[in-house]
Amino acid sequence: MYGKSSLPVEILRYLALGIYLVIVVFPLYWMMITSLKPKKDIFGLPIQYWPKQFSFENYENIFQITKFHIYIGNSLIVSLAAAFVVLVIATLSAYVLARYKFKGSRQIMFMFFLTQVIPAFIGFAPLYLMLTKMNLTNTLPGLVIVYTVMCIPFSTIMLQGFFQRVPSSLEEAAQIDGCSRLGALVRVILPVMLPGLSATFIFSFVQNWNELFVSVMLIDSEHLKTIPVAMNSFITKFDVDWGSMSAATVLSVLPTMVLFALCQRLIVEGLTQGAEKG
Repeated sequence: MYGKSSLPVEILRYLALGIYLVIVVFPLYWMMITSLKPKKDIFGLPIQYWPKQFSFENYENIFQITKFHIYIGNSLIVSLAAAFVVLVIATLSAYVLARYKFKGSRQIMFMFFLTQVIPAFIGFAPLYLMLTKMNLTNTLPGLVIVYTVMCIPFSTIMLQGFFQRVPSSLEEAAQIDGCSRLGALVRVILPVMLPGLSATFIFSFVQNWNELFVSVMLIDSEHLKTIPVAMNSFITKFDVDWGSMSAATVLSVLPTMVLFALCQRLIVEGLTQGAEKG
């Protein structure tokens, strides 16, 4: 039997957690206050850990000199569309791989795992040539297709684990009551897997929302840029507009924070279920 932790051990534990929390939170805090400082105070001395005066000029600046509202809309369209398509395809593929054992199923899963350890940029040259021939470069649909392909393997791996935890007897009972296999999946299995589906959807959305390299490679037009590409434009050859970049970062973080806040319970349940042993 394990005895209760002594008071010094508890103090050290909370001290370590407190230090870790400060390390994690401080960059977010610094980004926030930098976005609220006038440009003259960002690099002023002594360093201001709390602004002497708050200013929204950085936020005004990103909307005046850029089309930031368009960038937000583009990111939302691409991220939501790709995450939805990924969820549909990954759900069906994970269901097949979890419920049916056929020749090559293990090899398919191995290939999915393999895609997670191979650097993604290796395939960008042929991918760019393919999209060029299909006239999908510099288009949002082309970006959606690439994001979908990038997220399907890991999403399938996630969902396969959830399907394996759902007893097949639930489907059999639904089929006895007159449901087809697809009807049993939609009416019985998917409601049970709602936390796992939510976790997968949010994973795909966040991955797409934050992606930069593919967006820079495929998008040239100003009105088609996503938020990461727009933020990258604040870095010039001789300078970095830290005020505008901080303001843009704060605004770009808000949608994901709202999404996590609204779906926190489902995410925790989904990740917990996925971590349980069979």
